[in-house]
Amino acid sequence: MITIRAYESFDCADATAIWNAVVREGLAFPQEEELTVESARQFFASQSYTAVAVTEKAEVVGLYILHPNNVGRCGHICNTSYAVKEGLRGQHIGEALVKDSLQAAARLGFRILQFNAVVASNTPALHLYRRLGFTQLGRIPKGFRLKDGSYEDIIPHYIELV
Repeated sequence: MITIRAYESFDCADATAIWNAVVREGLAFPQEEELTVESARQFFASQSYTAVAVTEKAEVVGLYILHPNNVGRCGHICNTSYAVKEGLRGQHIGEALVKDSLQAAARLGFRILQFNAVVASNTPALHLYRRLGFTQLGRIPKGFRLKDGSYEDIIPHYIELV
């Protein structure tokens, strides 16, 4: 049984390890630099909302960050990033995180959730977003640079929250 709850400072080391594993893989997040526990503490706390997925034994197995995608007249649009612990992907943890983020975003007053850069080879994410009702906004050729220096297309998505 997985529970999604608000991130607490004591989650920082586990959340950082999960986040950094995705950064190291170089297949989904645009970041290239890993977080230190100190920089992660500030990073996670600076979001509009950060949540963690935990098991019955209180093990952190995933997380998401939620924040405005833009400012001012576009400040009602938010953006999220999701990370699931290596070895546990494919067990619907990501789905639980996405569903929770939709509720959290609406609760915070956002009207739209937008993904700027879903990498085209991230087939599980693409299937999940389609199933949950997200709309694809087209394709940006070579919008994501892989670790080997080659480029992959990205596919922006959005969903209305209200």
